[in-house]
Amino acid sequence: MTEKQKKEHQPLRVRGAIVEGTVVSTRPKKTAIIQIAYVKKVPKYERLEKRRSRLAIHVPDGMSVQVGQKVRAGETRKISKTKSFVLLEVLGGQ
Repeated sequence: MTEKQKKEHQPLRVRGAIVEGTVVSTRPKKTAIIQIAYVKKVPKYERLEKRRSRLAIHVPDGMSVQVGQKVRAGETRKISKTKSFVLLEVLGGQ
């Protein structure tokens, strides 16, 4: 087995943020788009506002997700231009 083949089969190391979100798209190969909802404080009005952001996550071989499922993803090295998170587990949903 060559060095390149060994590297391809190693799992991605997780470091940094761990996020939970809902899958909104699985269109790209080995990728899922998740939406993360959070609350941000607006100091001027002393209120809270709902916000959301979308992340592209890598779906490793042997795992699969469907639209509507809740998932947990961890930050890892840059995999592509937009992907720097990897799927850790499926929490539930449809």
